[in-house]
Amino acid sequence: MYGLGDVAFFDRVAPLYDLAMPPADGAALAAGLDHAARPIERLLDVGGGSGRAAAALTGPDITVVDASVGMLSRARRVRGLSGLAADADRLPFRDGSVDAVTVVDAFHHLPDHEAALAEAARVLAPGGALVVREFDPEHPLGRLLVAGEHAIGMTSRFRAPAALAAAMDDVKLDPRIVDRGFGYTVVGVRR
Repeated sequence: MYGLGDVAFFDRVAPLYDLAMPPADGAALAAGLDHAARPIERLLDVGGGSGRAAAALTGPDITVVDASVGMLSRARRVRGLSGLAADADRLPFRDGSVDAVTVVDAFHHLPDHEAALAEAARVLAPGGALVVREFDPEHPLGRLLVAGEHAIGMTSRFRAPAALAAAMDDVKLDPRIVDRGFGYTVVGVRR
């Protein structure tokens, strides 16, 4: 088992990660960010790893936040992005200090989903948006992904879109399911 957030796994695969993963879906992220009720000038890409999601976005000042130092090193060196080593459940940012938070293909790796959602809600300014792109464990391809990650020792915990939307509501974010499928997007706007 890789354990807490699967960080050890990502530190090991960091040099090859971008070769194996397709680029992030910039259009889906932009559609999610369109739900923000404020201009997006400062964005945190939590669990952003090598910066592949941040690289798909244009406009805001983006900080990649990840617990894997190996992945952050790639975000900085290869993509020239600003990066900060931190846990999603203890973000080192002031209350209401960012306009948007993204978590792309990483939420299922976070060890404490509720704490991560609460932290994202805390750092968002009113009208700011949390955009989560995830994989649906109820989709046929999602079931294969769940089985595959568990087979290699990951501690991944996947949520279906409705369950993630309900969890966002619990931390006082106004949830919206933007799209569905193997990969889906749920947005929570800070009330």
